Amino acid sequence: MTSTLFSTLPLNPAQLDALTGLGYANMTQVQAQSLPPILKRQDVIIQAKTGSGKTAAFAIGVLHHLNPRFFGVQAVVMCPTRELAEQVGEATRQLASRMSNVKVVMLCGGKPFGAQRDSLHHGAHIVVGTPGRIQDHLQRGTLELKGVTTFVLDEADRMLDMGFADVMAEITAKLPADRQTLLLSATFPDDIKKISRSIQKNPIQITVDAEVVHDEVVLEQVFFEVQKHERNVALLALFEHYRPANAMVFCNTKKQCAEVARFLREHDIEAAAIHGDLEQRERDQVLLQFANNSCPVLVASDVAARGLDIPSLEMVVNFELPRDADTYVHRIGRTGRAGESGKAFSIVTPPEAPRMRVIEDYLKTHCVCDVLASLDRDPNYQLQGAMVTLQLDAGRKQKIRPGDILGALTGDAGLSGGQIGKIKILDNGSYVAIERSALRQAMNYLADGKVKGRAIKVRRMKAQR
Repeated sequence: MTSTLFSTLPLNPAQLDALTGLGYANMTQVQAQSLPPILKRQDVIIQAKTGSGKTAAFAIGVLHHLNPRFFGVQAVVMCPTRELAEQVGEATRQLASRMSNVKVVMLCGGKPFGAQRDSLHHGAHIVVGTPGRIQDHLQRGTLELKGVTTFVLDEADRMLDMGFADVMAEITAKLPADRQTLLLSATFPDDIKKISRSIQKNPIQITVDAEVVHDEVVLEQVFFEVQKHERNVALLALFEHYRPANAMVFCNTKKQCAEVARFLREHDIEAAAIHGDLEQRERDQVLLQFANNSCPVLVASDVAARGLDIPSLEMVVNFELPRDADTYVHRIGRTGRAGESGKAFSIVTPPEAPRMRVIEDYLKTHCVCDVLASLDRDPNYQLQGAMVTLQLDAGRKQKIRPGDILGALTGDAGLSGGQIGKIKILDNGSYVAIERSALRQAMNYLADGKVKGRAIKVRRMKAQR
């Protein structure tokens, strides 16, 4: 049997140290298959579902070929949405944490153009961004691609669906011909095949778990048939019976998202809504708190949930059935990953029965139906995040690093490493997740203490209402 240890790959010690620090020992299936050709600078097509480890695969490849001493753009990673780009950028920075002077610049819409221009002017190794903003920088002459050796198209099928075909072609035309091109896509339709033929050279195609519906042993799927006025009761009953540590509730409209989140909060279940009416800053904060386990329930529309990579999700609830079976599969695919058990429940009213039949035909199986009376409810049930998120008014531009925050909290503040969760550093701010029981201790220190020798304003983030 071929070894799946990262240590068997020809990676430099700094990369291996970073992988060890992140708890990465064994490669996922997609990493084990894709990394050998990626490290050999071959063009590769990866067809795999979200959560398979493909981001780490191409990020490791990008960093492996990087020359940190050359301050020019050597790799471009293009993503369909800002949220996905930020996830990719953060993952790349983490994997580069033990390498010296590696600079990752984000080029996404919704952020000031001038700040991005200045970052590029001072030198960047890796650019991660969305098609529109990358195109904007190219047209204004603020981005130079002549030194690019690796080009990554992440979720290429979604970029096509969003109408970026011409923009993708324009950007690709400005890249050096002698480059490595990595193309990642959940599906492989004719349009993607056409793009691959035009931008790749003899690509190696790797397909892992593509278009595969979850094993029923791993994923429990149950449909609860109720009357329309019983939807809220059904939702609450599911939480009170299954008592998940976290969950996503899918709604079909923005209004419904807001109403459902408010209903859950009224019943002592900490929840936040994410939908198209939120400002980008509000959206970012909701996702941050959910990822930090500061807000355990996310109520989302399908559009708002696109591009979100959320591992270890215990329960998904369809507050209302989606209008097509493909959307249903994508929704429930967010739980029960990597062999872990997961639960997917759907609340179905009589008018939605035809949608359930469509899902049955698509899955080629009979939908398991149940009634609310079968659920044992706990009237005292409450759900709060195990963590709270603190916001610090200092970030990357103030030379703050994750280690500075961790050191301050585990040093003079007296917290243990286990009481501190994810730390995220932005240009002018930082976020750190703290165990709820340690909140007062952390706040008391940060109110009077210092991070990296200076006093920094700190506040507790509250869930969006």
